[in-house]
Amino acid sequence: MTETEKDRPILVITEGEQAGQRWTIEGDVFLIGRGGECDLILPERQVSREHVRIFREGDKYILEDLDSKNGTWLNNTQVQNTRVTLHDGDEINIAMAVRMTYVGSEATAPMILNEAMGGGGRGRLRLERNARRVFINDTEVDPPLSLPQYRLLELLYDVGGAVRTREEVVEYVWPDAASDGVSEQAIDALVRRLRDRLHEVDPEHQYVVTVRGHGFRLDNPES
Repeated sequence: MTETEKDRPILVITEGEQAGQRWTIEGDVFLIGRGGECDLILPERQVSREHVRIFREGDKYILEDLDSKNGTWLNNTQVQNTRVTLHDGDEINIAMAVRMTYVGSEATAPMILNEAMGGGGRGRLRLERNARRVFINDTEVDPPLSLPQYRLLELLYDVGGAVRTREEVVEYVWPDAASDGVSEQAIDALVRRLRDRLHEVDPEHQYVVTVRGHGFRLDNPES
């Protein structure tokens, strides 16, 4: 079967030093890492020399972490000791340093890339990922959120109202910290600061909700 350029999947970097760039996945094996032998070379120091590979099985493309030092996440779930099938719009996070979106083919790219770059319109609050900007009803949160505040908001935003546990918050916001190295007080202080920043733009609504005994979720009503 002959495969045209438009039939091949692509990767679009939405966060990292090369944000906005895209690569076509060519061949049956596509290697991603910091090493010069990789098909997609990422300069970030957190990325392993050979970090992850994407390979083809029939008409599917599979993601596999190559025992990287700082890990790989697919849609905010860490990929460990397993292989996972990729689907249109999947978000791949490399070492919590580079975020990219998998697009099944150029034919489906416009709609998916609009969502990936923060144009999905999922509620009053929206993210512009490539610049780490936050808007509520088209008013930007300014000055910008700190990196921990933005990471917390992004973690909650990506699951559409589902609850994220305190352990997941620590893993996502402070990836270099040991699980017991971040106190409950530090988490609560971060949540409080994020609430205060969002309240400056929209004082009528509380976006970050504490679910007692479980964690936190985002309440993002429609515009």
